Amino acid sequence: MTDPPKIFDRSLYACRRLRSRGTDFLVGEAAARIAERLMTVNRRFSDALDISSRNGALATLRPLVDRWIITQLSGSGADMVADEEALPFANASFDLIVSVLSLHAINDLPGALIQIRRALRPDGLFMAALFGGETLQELRAALAAGETQIRGGASLRVAPFSDVRDLGALLQRAGFALPVADVERTTVHYRDFTALLTDLRALGETNALCHRSRELLRRDVLSAALTEYADAHTESGRLRATFDIIYLTGWAPHENQQKPLAPGSARAHLADALGNRVFPTSR
Repeated sequence: MTDPPKIFDRSLYACRRLRSRGTDFLVGEAAARIAERLMTVNRRFSDALDISSRNGALATLRPLVDRWIITQLSGSGADMVADEEALPFANASFDLIVSVLSLHAINDLPGALIQIRRALRPDGLFMAALFGGETLQELRAALAAGETQIRGGASLRVAPFSDVRDLGALLQRAGFALPVADVERTTVHYRDFTALLTDLRALGETNALCHRSRELLRRDVLSAALTEYADAHTESGRLRATFDIIYLTGWAPHENQQKPLAPGSARAHLADALGNRVFPTSR
């Protein structure tokens, strides 16, 4: 079995997260969405694991569960330091596992999801929020265009993000029952580029790619990139930035869970329910 490709410098990412100041930017929103979904589940969870969630997220989630184990990539303020790619927990340890805005920056997400599913008790629940989809598409395009214009080629400066459909497929591959992946988009309008960079630094989400350029961004490249950004992605005098948060939900399999119907086993036509007529088709 081959090792997964190394996309992120995990040590650097842990340092960036450690140095980032506490911020509610998008964190409160993501934590609130997970809390809302948890409250729709007719069940009280007793033992929960939080995997590297952002500061502030647990304040929203803590009242919903009796006991928590908190992990972080580095630093203090958690029950233990642990990497999402090597979780130190026995099988069937928790009935709930959550993660808020962290799992998008790991190299082996399929392996991490398998570990998470194994750490859940039968009929245990996994919920996560992570950046994905078209997040920072404007910044990626502007930096690539500016560097290509000045230097004739572009370096990796913005991390790739997974598509919601791919993440749903990964949940299924990892063995989760009733997997669901959906996305919510937030569009932020910044007064200038510095304000965007401030938010990214506050989140610890500046460039931590393994194959990033080690050279400082030249002034002429940055100027060209900012011009491209302003020309292509300005609304009402402000720079537009897209943040897609993908929400994942999956259950550890259990014999009493609802099972999807087998194809062709339905006893009623959808058209009948909608009051439509069905016409035969030919090939």
